Amino acid sequence: MNMPYLTVPIRSDKLTLSVQIKAHLSHRRTEYQTIDIYDTEAFGRVLTLDGHIQLSEIDERVYHEFLVHPTLLSIAEPSAALVIGGGDGGVLRELCKYRSIRHVDMAEIDEGVIAESLEHLAFVSGGAFDDPRVHVHITDAFAFVKETQRQYDLIVVDSTDVYEDEEGGLSEQLFTSEFYGDCRNVLSPQGFVVTQADNPVFCPYSLEHIQKLFSSCFARSGRYSAPIPSFGGYSAFCWGSNGGDISSEYPLDRALKLDLRMLNRAGYELALSNPILPSA
Repeated sequence: MNMPYLTVPIRSDKLTLSVQIKAHLSHRRTEYQTIDIYDTEAFGRVLTLDGHIQLSEIDERVYHEFLVHPTLLSIAEPSAALVIGGGDGGVLRELCKYRSIRHVDMAEIDEGVIAESLEHLAFVSGGAFDDPRVHVHITDAFAFVKETQRQYDLIVVDSTDVYEDEEGGLSEQLFTSEFYGDCRNVLSPQGFVVTQADNPVFCPYSLEHIQKLFSSCFARSGRYSAPIPSFGGYSAFCWGSNGGDISSEYPLDRALKLDLRMLNRAGYELALSNPILPSA
């Protein structure tokens, strides 16, 4: 029997990726977006929002470990973190590995993403939603960051991309100087903001835009990359701080205390060397 194919744009409508579907596990239309979860031959389970891949079983640990740990391993004793989006729970899972962290807020606008992920992608959060340190707020992150009185050592922006030729997207206001200025104001002195910055090969304009935002909003900023097959090969990441810098050497002693399966010394050094990123 011939299986159907899932065909999706790779971070841009200029290129598509097709993968065989074993089962269409979930389809849900919420106030904000359309959520689909598939079981596929090549990538295992896949989450799409409005037809764009957000994670796949085969490489979600690469994405989430590289999104969280290069910055967090550069802080001696992080105690509080904020997740913007991230309703699948992968960022929460990684944050909860740090014993020093006492409080984690999540600002997720669409509770449907959390519900569908818990039902069909529970391996992604790994029980993190039940951690007593985690506080989930179903709210607009733009407003949440403006109003919070808490300081954070790490703010992780794990939102959908703003796609080319697409206006009024759910995450559009999260890629503005106003939003990142508000993030800067609630960062601890040693803290970092980090965000995914799209596929740097096929969508370099996303990385360029975020780099400009970060260089104007933060005292220090930088970028790195990681191989994510389901994102078309790579994902870029940008970080900003009030003065801190990511460690140039892999903090091996601290990393060994964590359950890191994909991030190691070789991957860390390769990520920071930016071999496939365009020149800054």
